[in-house]
Amino acid sequence: MKIINMTRLDKTQITQAAQILTDSIPIAWPTLQHALDEIKGLLIPENTLLAAVENEIVVGWGGILAPIYNGNVFELHPLVVRSDKRNQGIGRAIVTALEEEAKKRGGLTIYLGADDERGDGETSLANVDLYDDLPGKIAGFTAGTHQSGFYLKLGYKIIGVMPDANGRGKPDIFFGKRL
Repeated sequence: MKIINMTRLDKTQITQAAQILTDSIPIAWPTLQHALDEIKGLLIPENTLLAAVENEIVVGWGGILAPIYNGNVFELHPLVVRSDKRNQGIGRAIVTALEEEAKKRGGLTIYLGADDERGDGETSLANVDLYDDLPGKIAGFTAGTHQSGFYLKLGYKIIGVMPDANGRGKPDIFFGKRL
């Protein structure tokens, strides 16, 4: 597997990347065209998109968006790995490469938002009153089946929560890591 800048991908590989996005996060990108439009919008010089490629086939990809706070902070968005390639270190490799890129560009912090919006919720922050003792709820956080468990393993910490961001009881959880 190699990690390459997505500006080097051909049209077929961009379509593969879009299909992974649609398959992985259909709530946000329900069709291939939605995913292609997202990638096109993200492929600007201020952002860095990196793809994991095996035998010329895209198996995962992620990005860091244009820095904010005077270049100190980068947002990781999105990160997706083909379902049959998960739990093989691909996501970790992409995140590590994105963190290194953010450091090279002067970043001090990287962050991401992870919506807990599926079904009845996946984390301990879903379907609870986050306005009542939020610090206590964060201290007792459990990831359940949510992707946040992956980020916690990589050293990310909860740095904030937006209650009801995706409907009542469906928060957006913000994770950050010092670079």
